Amino acid sequence: MNSNQAATIESIRSGPRIGSFRLPRLAHARVEDAMHPGLISVSPETPLREVARVLSSHHIHCLVVTGPAERGEAPHCGLISAANLVRAAGDGARGSFEERTAAELAVGTPPTVSSADHLQRAVELMAEQRTDHLIVLGAEDGRPAGLLSALDIAGMLAWGEA
Repeated sequence: MNSNQAATIESIRSGPRIGSFRLPRLAHARVEDAMHPGLISVSPETPLREVARVLSSHHIHCLVVTGPAERGEAPHCGLISAANLVRAAGDGARGSFEERTAAELAVGTPPTVSSADHLQRAVELMAEQRTDHLIVLGAEDGRPAGLLSALDIAGMLAWGEA
């Protein structure tokens, strides 16, 4: 590491901190401490170009694809990450990016976690499922309440001190 890199790293360590100074450590945190409340979703028929616009305009890395509920069942749900979208743009073998829809790219039934669960459980679930995103269900009503990303967990690892 050269002196410029060391100075930059040191200024990051000693500079102003972004976010709360009372974030809990991973061992003490619950999912609700790290999650992003609310979900941004698109319908299965949404063209991939529009999916890209939604991700870009909201500065997010993942969105939910929701379809109509079948009688007596929960609505169909899937996830599309920015990484999935980029792979789709480079995969000409599956057809034109312009002609493809969110339904074609949505990753199956996404794993869920309760907002009241310990954050460590979410970390373990992400590792088991090999995913970077979990849909967060409200502890009281079990309805989708937000999204938890690997970046959210990284923030807790970086800044959690309480």
